[in-house]
Amino acid sequence: MQDIYSNFEKNYQLNQVKVKSFWEKAKEAKLLSREMVKYINYIRNELISKTEGISIDSAKNISVKEIRKKDNYTIPTNYFIGNLDDGSDGVAKELKDKINEYRQEMLKLVDPKNLDNVNLGLTTEGPYYNNDGKEQNWETHFFYNTIIAADIPILNKIISDIYNAEFDVVNLLHKSIGQGDFKFDRIEAKVLPKSDFVFIGDEYTAEIIVAAYDTTQSPEIYYSKNIDYLPVTQYKQATLLDSKTGKKVIISFSAKSEGIKKYAGFVRAKTGTGIVNDYHFNSEYVVAKPSCTISAKKMNVFYIGVNNPVSISISGIPKENLIPSISCGTLKPDTFSNDWIVNIPPGFTEAIINISANINGVIKELGVKEFRVKRLPNPVATIANKNSGIIDREIMIAAGVISPKMPSDFEFDHSFVISSFTMTIQRGFKVYHFNSSNSYLTDEMIEQIKRTNRGQNIVFENIVARDPDGIDRTISPLVLTIN
Repeated sequence: MQDIYSNFEKNYQLNQVKVKSFWEKAKEAKLLSREMVKYINYIRNELISKTEGISIDSAKNISVKEIRKKDNYTIPTNYFIGNLDDGSDGVAKELKDKINEYRQEMLKLVDPKNLDNVNLGLTTEGPYYNNDGKEQNWETHFFYNTIIAADIPILNKIISDIYNAEFDVVNLLHKSIGQGDFKFDRIEAKVLPKSDFVFIGDEYTAEIIVAAYDTTQSPEIYYSKNIDYLPVTQYKQATLLDSKTGKKVIISFSAKSEGIKKYAGFVRAKTGTGIVNDYHFNSEYVVAKPSCTISAKKMNVFYIGVNNPVSISISGIPKENLIPSISCGTLKPDTFSNDWIVNIPPGFTEAIINISANINGVIKELGVKEFRVKRLPNPVATIANKNSGIIDREIMIAAGVISPKMPSDFEFDHSFVISSFTMTIQRGFKVYHFNSSNSYLTDEMIEQIKRTNRGQNIVFENIVARDPDGIDRTISPLVLTIN
């Protein structure tokens, strides 16, 4: 499959006007197929998750052999068929509709006159029959009372059919280009670099495509550095590439200094009538020192037990090529942004992030940074958003709960949980203590608050807050004066 896409793209580079419409349809066929496969894989993972009683993330890594409930058909049937006997409100109906939609979209990519030359399969019309000869629809035939160990191979078969359909359509589109129509007077030299951005010490490599010449001859390829155009008259001052009979030549330069590097040249080839033509090319690339950025998004430290967002970037290298690692805890991509998420367990005082990257198939270490690791700061106890001063008696009763509030300079969306506290009130020369085993005011506390007078102090002390590590902390008292 990859070979046909590669050949397709090369044809497009040679003649974009002629090939563009076919190439765009081929890319659409690839996108439709990948989205369909992604959808079926999601069904597979969700089916395993529901049957095994595990998370979808865990289900992604389970093979059929590892499934404990291989013979279970009740959960899979309910999942695919739903509550109606014909499966019209289950996932099987949705899957069938998706298959039919995918099939129709793929057929739209094919010229109507070529429809007889493509066999997509993936039909859901039937007819289908059960063991008693009774006619069934597609949903019930494949997924009614079917165990999960049989459902997964059915889904895999559909994925295989999708890839086959993709190959048939793309292959037909490729054949439709009419490669024999390429004429010598339409030859064009193209430079296809592996990357336009390389680091010092690496090597810049590009493929120079030579189109439609006499394959019994070798083309002459001349180039010079630091120019935008190489006149044919200066070929003696240029470098001649060693080329063999074929359609591509590799050019490479060692990256020894920073900056924008240019080169240009021309391909000299004979047409079928023996006429010599020159086809010019030029390109440029950037050489830079590795520039690695690793920074905590919110503070210069990592806090234990929370998701710490981290920005990791290397100039010229996409995120998918980065390979970060951490000395403790976990480091994984954030599914909702371009950041990474660090989570540190208790017991560590520092964490070191190392960054490597896949550069043209070679793993290179590019940077390292050390972070301090700290416990979360103590929260401030509040009631009705107040942690001191004067408060109305009814507002305190209406709030009814002690809430932990993180310091104003703490930027994480995390809060402790109040597990117990004591309310202290003085009446005359007597001091009364009332205890709560959670964050809420007890009925007895509320009755005592109702009996308070203006100017009387109420102290909430011995406040115990539980942090993400499961460790209890005693935080500062809360003193309020009744208005």
